[in-house]
Amino acid sequence: MRRTVLVLGIASLLLVGRAAAAGHVAVAAAANMAYALDALDQAFMQANPDITATSETGASGTLVAQILHGAPYDVFLSADLDFPRKLAQGGGADASTQVTYAIGRLVLWTTRPTLDLASVAAVMRDGSVQKVSIANPNAAPYGRAAEEVLVRLGLAAVAKPKLVYGENITQTFQYVASGNVDAGFVALSLVLSPQLKDKGRYLEVPSNLYAPIAQAAVITTLGTANPASRRYLDFLRSPDARAILTRFGYRLP
Repeated sequence: MRRTVLVLGIASLLLVGRAAAAGHVAVAAAANMAYALDALDQAFMQANPDITATSETGASGTLVAQILHGAPYDVFLSADLDFPRKLAQGGGADASTQVTYAIGRLVLWTTRPTLDLASVAAVMRDGSVQKVSIANPNAAPYGRAAEEVLVRLGLAAVAKPKLVYGENITQTFQYVASGNVDAGFVALSLVLSPQLKDKGRYLEVPSNLYAPIAQAAVITTLGTANPASRRYLDFLRSPDARAILTRFGYRLP
């Protein structure tokens, strides 16, 4: 799996070199893209053999903070529309380049073979369920969506003592995969990945229970000087990219 980014203390020293690097595009993406991004990058490089794409993933809010502090990325793929806007408002991106490239889907996933997945309420009210993972709602849009689901279903009070928070949706997913929690609210794109599509079981959360997870891409201020940034953004709307996104369970805008 693609690793989650850490704070880049030396990023400011790399800006000049990165901006000048020819034939390279650096992408920072929301953690739900951890597996799909590998396929997207490979397809992009096949279509653009003169460009090398490198990518890292993390919580959308964390990535915004890192880019604003000088992390050398050309393109930012967020799990919502708000974080790219905040990045632009902070001077870290060109707002005119923002595009919606995918619609995320939330699922409740478990590796416990006997857990009743009839509904979200059935899981949350199950006395044998002690821990349920959720991504940090302040930094991860999928965590915010999960929190919204619990409130809309009147399950917030029941869920509160059971919730275990992950820094991002990938960490939330790992809590379930390791067996450290009974179930977790994660992105469908993760459970459909080739590495894990046959592991565990999931219940797709009805989309009318949470605001649409519209995922947006934007070119960073650094990336505006790199022509490869625009080519990557254009690729995200190509038939090849849309086919990959569909394969990983995303809806298309």
